[in-house]
Amino acid sequence: MEINIINQTAEKRWNRYKKDFLTIAQKTEELLKLKQRYCASVIFVTSQKIHEINREYRHIDRPTDVISFALLDEADEYEIMEDSIELGDIFINIEAIVKQASEYGHSMRREVCFLFTHGLLHLLGYDHMEQEEERVMFALQDDILYDIVPKKSST
Repeated sequence: MEINIINQTAEKRWNRYKKDFLTIAQKTEELLKLKQRYCASVIFVTSQKIHEINREYRHIDRPTDVISFALLDEADEYEIMEDSIELGDIFINIEAIVKQASEYGHSMRREVCFLFTHGLLHLLGYDHMEQEEERVMFALQDDILYDIVPKKSST
């Protein structure tokens, strides 16, 4: 899977997680037995920017930690560009990374990887609106991240 990182913040430290994102993407492909070549973009933004996006597209007037926008919904045919399927965009709030890592008692690396995984699964059609969907999606997140960044990772 190809992962493009776009950093719309003044902080350059978020660019260092690309290797983790690629590892997560590979594990996701293996667990879900994905056969196609996929591409997704990760956009790091401020709390203010994600608040604007949340208000405009979801009509929720507050910031959030991650928002995913699938390029195509499941009723559409996936457009193949350069032999890969473009899944869409994952917007990650950098201020939420810092705050939530502290609140949950784990590393920023764990939080960044969790938010990326959560967003990637949304792009692949997973959701957590219903109890059973949540159980499946959250178990998959745990399976993907278990060996890569355990919950109590200190790096």
